[in-house]
Amino acid sequence: MNVAQRNAAAWKRRPEGGGFFAIWLIRAIARYGGRAVARSLLWPITCYFLLMRGPERRASRAYLRRVLPVRPTLWHVARHIHTFASTILDRVFLLSGQLERFDFDVQGLPGLDAQLDRGTGALVLGSHLGSFDALRALAARRPQLRVRVLLDKAHNPAMQQLLDALNPRLAADIIDAGQPGTAIVLAIREALAEGALVAMLADRVLPGDTAEPAPFLGDTARFPLAPWQIAGVLQVPVTLAFGLYRGGNRYELVFEALSDGISLPRHERRQVLAGLVQTYAARLQHHARRAPYNWFNFFDFWQPDDATAVRDESPQPGPGDLRARRRHDAARGHG
Repeated sequence: MNVAQRNAAAWKRRPEGGGFFAIWLIRAIARYGGRAVARSLLWPITCYFLLMRGPERRASRAYLRRVLPVRPTLWHVARHIHTFASTILDRVFLLSGQLERFDFDVQGLPGLDAQLDRGTGALVLGSHLGSFDALRALAARRPQLRVRVLLDKAHNPAMQQLLDALNPRLAADIIDAGQPGTAIVLAIREALAEGALVAMLADRVLPGDTAEPAPFLGDTARFPLAPWQIAGVLQVPVTLAFGLYRGGNRYELVFEALSDGISLPRHERRQVLAGLVQTYAARLQHHARRAPYNWFNFFDFWQPDDATAVRDESPQPGPGDLRARRRHDAARGHG
């Protein structure tokens, strides 16, 4: 196991700052006390993480050094953690369909509309930058649209129970990432054929993932290939999505059409995949600079690796690529 794999494995083993009790406590406070009361508790939560979660605190400061024009202080780290806590709280309201509580500035929707109007569905790739749950704002504009998200149900039972309680229909639409890789691809294919929007994250690499390096915030970072391999297998439209939290009740939701259908011819596969990853990394960097406190990867994202090149000659993602990464995303609360 190389350095990057050891670091990623150690991060995955880090205990979460909560669980069943924490999630349901947040839900109860938000439900009975309202958003204003719940938000008043975010600073105590932030202080807890500052005091008790040293690795995350150090990772935050290291990231902020890359993206801020000034040397980050403890206040900058606190603001970073508070932004994360704010989006976790808002998840309760977004998943329960209370979209009227929020002010959404939506950009790039015509391009996504054009893809969806063809009736073939669309694959939306996001990241741990901002709130992926802000995609629910599309429900106000396209009430019939089904948004189906990849989530490992068995690995994150607390979140699954929360979804069941807040929005049973949404819970039923989850694509279980705990299935074998081939079953996941088939489930995505079926959802797209029904005209659904299928959402998945594309920024974290775990042990066993096939990855590609790309320039990112002044250094080289590794990005998973599985999302792009899936898009190539299915040859469906791909859109990038960024749900940036802008303070208070404001979210900026940005859609960027990337492709009307990715093709991965065998003799050009490596070059095409590398180009897609680099395009994604460039757009992720652009929006991270625009909203620096929205970065929710609280670990060393720039892990060194001796084997970052494309290693898989098949466009079909392996079960490990999908299952391991989705378990990790679900556990971090961004499934």
